[in-house]
Amino acid sequence: MTESHADTPEEEPLFRVTEAARAAGVASSTLRLWETQGLIAPQRRASGQRLYSAADVARLQRIAYLRREAGLNPAAIRATLEAESDAPAPPAITNEPLGMALRALRQNRGETLETVAQALGVSASALSTLERTGAGVSFKTLADLAQYYGTTVSRLSGQEEVGQPVVRAGAARVWPMPVEGVRVEVLAEGRRQMDCHRFILAPGAASEGGYGHEGEEFITVLEGRFRLTLDGTELHELGVGDSIYFESRRPHAWANAADGRTVVIWVNTPPTF
Repeated sequence: MTESHADTPEEEPLFRVTEAARAAGVASSTLRLWETQGLIAPQRRASGQRLYSAADVARLQRIAYLRREAGLNPAAIRATLEAESDAPAPPAITNEPLGMALRALRQNRGETLETVAQALGVSASALSTLERTGAGVSFKTLADLAQYYGTTVSRLSGQEEVGQPVVRAGAARVWPMPVEGVRVEVLAEGRRQMDCHRFILAPGAASEGGYGHEGEEFITVLEGRFRLTLDGTELHELGVGDSIYFESRRPHAWANAADGRTVVIWVNTPPTF
């Protein structure tokens, strides 16, 4: 099947206002308000359509966090963003083997980027970036992709390739997540009946939507505060020492609810994550 133009490596991913708003967890009208307040300046087509780059989307997510969690007004948000822009930029998150694996899965099925993007409700340009760099999507999108291709996030990470029985403190393998602010440490390698991970979430980190799969899950909070929403309406906010157990088939969305980082132990069984 002929590859679409969206496979072209030189293309920068651009997101429409609805896609950018969904990634930031706000309404499209909120993005237009933030534009009038000088918080964001998207590109525009000749027709006037707003287009947001990956960097714009990251900025929108930061604005949403500062507004919702820190309670800052527009002037304070602008000052915070300006101060942060003067700081050294963090290293880019990439996981090229993940991108290559996803591209191979798609091509083996004879599908175009547009076909997969339409099925998942995301942009083809975002999937193109993911396949090239292994970065640039939400956690929900990554989980949806794994389910779409009949695999799991853990298998895509290569978790089943080795199987040491002991993982020493400070020596856990880190899977470079393609999601900003999410660090995953693998606590049990090889073919197991459980996926065992330590999630370290930066301020503002979130799944950006709910996802579900087979199995059951256990989460306990080691540091910070963790917000979990089940079935879109059932909200649980967990503090240090709190735990929760739920069926994985229930759509679950999550977020770091603390001003600083949040650390949780997350176990899935069977290994369907």
